[in-house]
Amino acid sequence: MTDPGSKRADIPPISDTSDLRAGPEINPTLLAVLPLVGSWAGHGAGLTPRDQEEFSYAQRVSFAHDGRPFLSYESHTWLLNPDGSVLRPAFREKGFLRVGPGEDDLELLLSTAAGIVEVFTGVAGDQRWELVTGAVGFSPTAKQIAGERRLYALVDETLAYVQELALEPAEFRPHLQAQLFRV
Repeated sequence: MTDPGSKRADIPPISDTSDLRAGPEINPTLLAVLPLVGSWAGHGAGLTPRDQEEFSYAQRVSFAHDGRPFLSYESHTWLLNPDGSVLRPAFREKGFLRVGPGEDDLELLLSTAAGIVEVFTGVAGDQRWELVTGAVGFSPTAKQIAGERRLYALVDETLAYVQELALEPAEFRPHLQAQLFRV
């Protein structure tokens, strides 16, 4: 039996990059989402899905690529106290943003630490990206939602977004809004 550690030098490093000046060249099919590539951080406000109570949060987001026709996506959030200090870690999600069958069509596949898996479809516009869930899956312990809509827009070097949740089919309610800046 071969020692698994003896081949470590043969394993290539991860080549994902959120810096367009470093790493592999971005796949030309990703031109519609090219402005998203990067690391972003900022603050937002939200409403809890059921009772619409207000909360504030901080967020870090990364859109990276490895030269293939998709972006990897990762988001970390922290709930904030009224004075702006961090209360605790909050929602985390990871996924992939892919180009769809049409020129401006998009697909977003997300998995959350809360046990929710979502498949979004949408369109890319001029510095804006609109997505809506087409399928939602859950682990046995996850809180259930019926769907989600997201709108991202790049405005003066700021990535702004709004997110709506539906607890019942087609009954979307405001959930999150944030402004993120390149870091």
